Amino acid sequence: MQKKIIALAVAGLASTAAFAQSNVTIYGSVDAGYSYRWDAENRTTGQHSRSSIDTGNSAGNRLGFKGVEDLGNGLKAVFLLEQGFNFDTGTMGQGGRTFGRQAYVGLTGGFGTAVAGRLYTPHFSFVSGIDPFAAGTVGQYRNVWGNTGSAGGANNLLDPTRVDNAVAYISPNFGCFDVTVAYSNAAAADDNSGVVNTTNTSENAGENAKNNTVYALLAKYSAGPVLVGLNIHHIAVGTNLGLATGQTSVKSITNYTVGGTFDAQVVKLHAVAGYNVLSASGLQADGTYSNYLLGVTAPIGKAVLKASVNYSDFNGEKNAAIGSATHGGTATQYAIGADYNLSKRTNLYAAYALIDANSSRANTVYGTGDATASGTAAANNPFQHA
Repeated sequence: MQKKIIALAVAGLASTAAFAQSNVTIYGSVDAGYSYRWDAENRTTGQHSRSSIDTGNSAGNRLGFKGVEDLGNGLKAVFLLEQGFNFDTGTMGQGGRTFGRQAYVGLTGGFGTAVAGRLYTPHFSFVSGIDPFAAGTVGQYRNVWGNTGSAGGANNLLDPTRVDNAVAYISPNFGCFDVTVAYSNAAAADDNSGVVNTTNTSENAGENAKNNTVYALLAKYSAGPVLVGLNIHHIAVGTNLGLATGQTSVKSITNYTVGGTFDAQVVKLHAVAGYNVLSASGLQADGTYSNYLLGVTAPIGKAVLKASVNYSDFNGEKNAAIGSATHGGTATQYAIGADYNLSKRTNLYAAYALIDANSSRANTVYGTGDATASGTAAANNPFQHA
């Protein structure tokens, strides 16, 4: 049995602004749009549609502060504090964190850049930069690449977005090559769920064996119209993962991603392939996850047309007790969209997506959780930009 999900976003408006005072820049983005989602078969509640004014569809709403101080001899101190918020409710995003989008401090110079804090993963920065929809609107790759059917944060294992308590180094550009490496010994696993994992914060720094350790590497080559890159993101799971019962047996997961773009001016081609290997014990068996993206963007005057196809194949998260894959199967997303630039800072956007998923994958795609057991619409926007 196949499950089809159709999503549409129209009449969206995104506006950004920034102004400088001394060496500190205050910037922000406000994004509002109308979203309609129709679910061909909702087995949980029978609620087949959702219509609402949503926040942060194309670009996550934010208020940020970033600063640079020249220390002399080419050395500079840098910091960035970025808060996410929901304009329609006035609440903070990312589980209510004060600066949940990003928060870091560091040094930059001829040696490169070193920062520490709450950071976007190299994986997310790389893949979202290649996605024609930039990980936003109903066309975003994250609709099928992650796994919202896994309770307690496994989605951020399969499509890691941010890491807490992290350090990262970004090398200078050497002959069109640059490298980013990152490490964390107390990384939260549930960033995409919007829930703050209180059992896995820097307070556990004295119990490192219980925390989740992250090792990340991104190597990129960029020259002329060509951009290619390879990313490896490894998570060694500790006892403070915070996953639900049945997933606490996850031992590690490694994400391999290769992709790139080719800009022919008239059109730009996008392609990414991801492969995840999950290692587990107990009732939960080992698993693999494959994700692929093909896309195209075409600038036409003030407008940009875009389209993508995402294919995802889950062969994992098996429950040994019942001898079957609890979240296996395939899902394919077809998406088209357009942006129209009213100015350098403000644009209108529209997007349409169709997700065709096997029954076994029906509850793992974004948007299937926007109705509660009582049949009422959930408060969150399932297609909100990270």
